[in-house]
Amino acid sequence: MQAGHEGVRGASAERYGVFLPLLLLMIGSLGWFVFQATQLVAERQVLRQSYEAQQAQVQQSQQLRDSLDALASDTARLAERGNPNAKLVVAELRKRGVTIDPGGAQPRG
Repeated sequence: MQAGHEGVRGASAERYGVFLPLLLLMIGSLGWFVFQATQLVAERQVLRQSYEAQQAQVQQSQQLRDSLDALASDTARLAERGNPNAKLVVAELRKRGVTIDPGGAQPRG
């Protein structure tokens, strides 16, 4: 009985050959690539939206930094002119490792 059963398998394998397995492999691969491409496009859109949402905060932080730099440089100029309170502030900032550029940034805008 097994000999007859092997004959049926052999006939069906010869009938399809390698075409059907390769066709299924190609369809599966194509489906996987399409799925990956759509996922990447969706992730890119999410990243772009996140980036755009953060831009307002980045601009606000840059404005704050510019304001603080201008305040620090004004304080350093006052210290150079002899203001004792400004000297104290500049000395404390130096102790903490903060450097002030007296000719530094002016506030924008």
